[in-house]
Amino acid sequence: PTDLEKMRRVGRVSANAREKGMAMVDEGVKLFDVAEEVEGYIRSQGMKLAFPCNISVNEVAAHYTPSVNDKTKFEIGDVVKIDCGAQLDGFVGDTAGTVEVGTRRFTDLIDAARDARDTIMEFIGEGVPINEIGVAVEGTIKNHGYVPIKNLSGHQIEPYNLHAGLSIPNYDNGDDQLLKRDMVIACEPFATNGEGLIVNGKPGNICRIIREIPIADPVLQDFFNYLKEEFATFPFCARSCDDPKAEQKIKSLIRHGLVSSYAILIEKKKGCVTQFEHTVHIGEGRGEVLTISDGGF
Repeated sequence: PTDLEKMRRVGRVSANAREKGMAMVDEGVKLFDVAEEVEGYIRSQGMKLAFPCNISVNEVAAHYTPSVNDKTKFEIGDVVKIDCGAQLDGFVGDTAGTVEVGTRRFTDLIDAARDARDTIMEFIGEGVPINEIGVAVEGTIKNHGYVPIKNLSGHQIEPYNLHAGLSIPNYDNGDDQLLKRDMVIACEPFATNGEGLIVNGKPGNICRIIREIPIADPVLQDFFNYLKEEFATFPFCARSCDDPKAEQKIKSLIRHGLVSSYAILIEKKKGCVTQFEHTVHIGEGRGEVLTISDGGF
């Protein structure tokens, strides 16, 4: 019961952060300011970051977060994914939503991903085969006239492990494993008017620790110790570190092979991408959606 209450708390904070970020998206607003607001809110609630706030625009599907010096602003017609998560004692709320800046050209594409997520929420629970989730996602998105991104998926979450065990597909991949009680699952349909595949772009600002070896430079060793203490096993970025020289130090750790960066993920044919995501606890019977905001979204 204590663990489940922590999951509910972290889920609600994550959802509130998502809504705050989505509400800020507007023409002329800096991506940096939105990321800072989202992450600042999470920390103001006494929680840490499960990963840097992803702000992925148009054909970028995931893994973009602004750097300290990023001056990029939203423009009319942008389709913006806000993907964020809080963590409390290793428990994670992972959630995302999509908004369009100033136009309604992609309303149906946005609805396709949202409707796919909501369709899952109607039946997900103990004993549900994983591929049935994929069938529901693919069918819903195709009914809107679009396709799911097949090589992006949802995932199981365990304490201090953001991507654990099961992958939750966005199409029928034939995996008939059953969801079990007490699993925590992130379901995140991605819809696109492109090919339905993502490819790696250039390395982004989001990183993770991949190994630990002694570092000769004591200043760099202290910074590495800080990363372990602050972010544990979770992804991070220089912007989210309490160190004005974090970017330089992270680049040094990458050269030493202790840290690796995530590639920015881009739709193969530069199609527009939309995304919605909820984290669900699989209890007895139907799953409990954890990432519901105070506004009910």
